Parts: sequence; C-alpha cells; structure tokens
Amino acid sequence: MDDELRRLDRLTGTWKVTGGVTGTTTYEWLDGGHFLVQRGVLDHDGHRVSMTEIIGRDHPFGEEPGTEIKARAYDADGNTLDYVYELDGDTLTIWGGFKGSPGYFRGTFDATGDRLTGDWVYPGGGYHAEMERIA
Repeated sequence: MDDELRRLDRLTGTWKVTGGVTGTTTYEWLDGGHFLVQRGVLDHDGHRVSMTEIIGRDHPFGEEPGTEIKARAYDADGNTLDYVYELDGDTLTIWGGFKGSPGYFRGTFDATGDRLTGDWVYPGGGYHAEMERIA
C-alpha cells in the first residue's frame, strides 16, 4: 500500500452519518491493503440507499497503477457512481467523476479524527454532512 492510499486509513471503522443523508457506513480494508471498501445503508430524502464502494488505484492487468485514488460505488438500485478521493492534511475531498468536477464533497476531520464535517456541493444543490465514528 502506498503512503497516499494509507492516509485513508483514518476512515476505517463504522460511522453514523447525519445531515442531508442519514444512516451508518463502515470502511474496511480488503486483504492486501490495496482497496478500501465502504458499505452503507443510508436514507436520502426518504429513499433507502444500500451501497458498496471500492476505493483504490486503478491497476489494469499488465499496466502500472494509476496516479489517482479512484472509487466506484454500486447501490441496490443498480446505479454506479465514480469518484476521485483526495486527502490533504485533515481535509478530505471526494470529487464526483473526476478531479476538479463541479460536484464534490469537502470535509474536515476534527482533532480526534472521529468526526468529519463538510458539504456535498453539486450543480443545482447540495447538503451539509457529518460523520461520527461509532466503532
């Protein structure tokens, strides 16, 4: 596992999610430490969202690993969503689709690392979001 990916270790554990979306989500490493998996059951405006997200570097067979930390989320409704993760100090940015996208989450970890507070921003909307580690 490389240093940039390893910094996402601060997401491991189970989190209570509040704000524009509510529920719980859990992050854990797959064996080998090359991919972080998020599994969650969330409520977004009265719609239940059951999802799994795989976070890591693209590494197609026979090629070098990619330079960005990418993610793909799959939900129970059949949707797939792509993201790019960036962690700079205590600030986490999750870009929707590509780095620099107009849709993104930007949040800051508190001093203990057990609370992440920020906002999802996207054209025509957005919402405040908080996560608190509960396990």
